[in-house]
Amino acid sequence: MRVAVIGGTAFIGRALVHQLAKAGHELLVFHRGLTHADLPEGVEELLADRRDLFENRQRFREFKPDVVVDMICMTEHQAQTTIDTFEGIADRLVVISSQDVYRAFGRVQGFEPGPPDPVPLTEDSPLREKLYLYRNSEQEGRFEWSQDYEKVMVERVAQDEPDLPATVLRLPAVYGPGDYQHRLFGYATRIAEERPAIVIGRGLAGWRWTRGYVDNVAAAIRLAVEDDRSAGRTYNVGDPDAFTEIEWIQNIGRAVGWKGNILVVEDERFSVGLNHEQDWVADTSRIRNELGFEEPVSLLHALQHSIEWELHNPPEGYQASGHQYDAEDEMIARASNQSQDADG
Repeated sequence: MRVAVIGGTAFIGRALVHQLAKAGHELLVFHRGLTHADLPEGVEELLADRRDLFENRQRFREFKPDVVVDMICMTEHQAQTTIDTFEGIADRLVVISSQDVYRAFGRVQGFEPGPPDPVPLTEDSPLREKLYLYRNSEQEGRFEWSQDYEKVMVERVAQDEPDLPATVLRLPAVYGPGDYQHRLFGYATRIAEERPAIVIGRGLAGWRWTRGYVDNVAAAIRLAVEDDRSAGRTYNVGDPDAFTEIEWIQNIGRAVGWKGNILVVEDERFSVGLNHEQDWVADTSRIRNELGFEEPVSLLHALQHSIEWELHNPPEGYQASGHQYDAEDEMIARASNQSQDADG
């Protein structure tokens, strides 16, 4: 199979390209050349800006892809440009979306009013009514295209073109080597620095959301690329179990043999600013039942690999003992004093 990948050099895209190449597919990766590619031998590259995608239509026509995978489709305009570029060239389109399309995400974030939506969220659960999450917000400008970012609109455009059948994959919170958001870093460093306890707020302690290890998520995307039955379908992707935050920390601890304590406190400073009454949990049974997806990497190995990478690749600007632990130390000391008073 011949596959064109838009944005295949960082994190999930890089993992996908390596898996597709290992499976024997012929690949053309379209990227800007700003990220060290480290692409497998034989993979072709097309270096250009995303804004110039359509101008490279002839090169794509020469490559003759069976499937095109758009890893970095963030806006309605980008989705339309992808369709305009590959319509009449590729047979199918695979679009990477996000589980932030669900109304439940809006309720977690506090900008969609109403009671919690039932979980787990299926592919038919209500989508957000408030669009353009970062427009006119404090987070506008935090990343490229943030003003016009909207996966709900990306999905609508992709699903509305019969001549280029699209598969939509709604991804979870993805972690693992290469994670630019460093989702495991905070807990990993606290364990590595032998903190007396990990402190979390009461609401966060029982809150659940769907996560996915990068190689497992890439495997799900690869399966959608390879299987024609995915055409026209939408799939949630993620781990089968959505752990509470306490369970997540416990899993991380078991992966590295940590036997420390978790301190749950009634303090707004540790609430992370979310509506914890709304879990953000996706039902991933459709891709398992229809395409036969199974995670190739176990949770234990995923966490071990992720923690090792996090500790060797801290966020830019981070220094050892760079965390501000004053508030945590206050909570730990208070809990210790209360325990001593109870014993006394």
